[in-house]
Amino acid sequence: MPPDLDTQIEAAARDAGMTYSGWLAATARKEFTIRAGLEAVSAYERDHGPFTADELAEAERWAKDAVQRSKHTGGRQRRSA
Repeated sequence: MPPDLDTQIEAAARDAGMTYSGWLAATARKEFTIRAGLEAVSAYERDHGPFTADELAEAERWAKDAVQRSKHTGGRQRRSA
């Protein structure tokens, strides 16, 4: 592991109130979730054609609204052991 990356991971884990390995596991889980989502989009587009500009704009609005709603829930990232 490059020392600078190791230092960044340690700081991120500490800031999140997580262990080093817990932070790595959570980050890997997010990466796999993103990959699965991208594959699902690709599969949908293979079967149904590319999304239209209107569909993409609607999805962008939905995502932006979802982020704003999540900021108002008062929840924090769960701390892992």
